[in-house]
Amino acid sequence: MKFTRKANANWQGSGMEGKGTISTQSTTLDKAQLSFKTRFAEGVGTNPEELVAAAHSGCFTMQLSFLLNEAGFVADDLSTEATVTFEDGTITLIHLDLKGKVPSISAEEFEATAAKAKEICPISKLLNTTITLSASLIN
Repeated sequence: MKFTRKANANWQGSGMEGKGTISTQSTTLDKAQLSFKTRFAEGVGTNPEELVAAAHSGCFTMQLSFLLNEAGFVADDLSTEATVTFEDGTITLIHLDLKGKVPSISAEEFEATAAKAKEICPISKLLNTTITLSASLIN
């Protein structure tokens, strides 16, 4: 399977005082606000690191679902929080915190399957940083 996806960013003004927008082909993001404040402080809008976290958590969780299905399991619920650490101009770490409710799976099999998903997820393979994972089953 081969496909392409697009997104567009627009910036006006200087790096610190300027402002911009980000849009996606699906229009889920449609001129979402982008600024120095939304990247390096707090504010309404998004930033590249938050978008990387969203992409990584979504890709990893979907990949895990496929691997669980291949092993004969169907998850009742999978929830992944991706935390991106930005330090001195570099993304130095991404931590995936997974909580899952998967009937009849052992903790060991769940953790092993999650570790495999982390390794083969296309976004994981794209990123040049340390990626850590914590995985726990919930009742």
